[in-house]
Amino acid sequence: MLQVKTGNEKTWQVDIQKDAILLDGTPFDWDISPIGPNTYHIIKGARSFTAEVVSADYQEKTFTFKINGAIQTVSVKDRFDLLLDKLGMSNANANKVNDVKAPMPGLILEIKVEPGQEVKKGDPIMILEAMKMENILKSPGEGVVKEIKVQVKQNVEKNQILILFQ
Repeated sequence: MLQVKTGNEKTWQVDIQKDAILLDGTPFDWDISPIGPNTYHIIKGARSFTAEVVSADYQEKTFTFKINGAIQTVSVKDRFDLLLDKLGMSNANANKVNDVKAPMPGLILEIKVEPGQEVKKGDPIMILEAMKMENILKSPGEGVVKEIKVQVKQNVEKNQILILFQ
């Protein structure tokens, strides 16, 4: 179960099953085909859409799409995020951060911080190219950069430590 929320605060419950997708409990029938890198053609009912993935922040679970020329940003919460919200623990680990790991394999394009620099939650710290998309990695919490474990133009693996904090 996922909860998807748009920038205008509209929220949907999405349940992805083996043979169907349910949107707020109702089957969601669509046809989707890739037409280029990060670009898709979607048919829903009698309507046709062109959707492009503009950016993806996997740590914050936010995604920006361009759908028929209009920009739309969505945030996603999985069942664990929803459980933490329910228990009142959604921000329990947000203040202090020990390290940042690569959310996916990719190529380091730019490092936006340096050792000794203080960062706040949400500050951009690195740009990682993955699947021909530039992903801005943001600080998941507050801290001071202790060590940068990678270099620009270096390939990294998923869960590889990129930055250590004090």
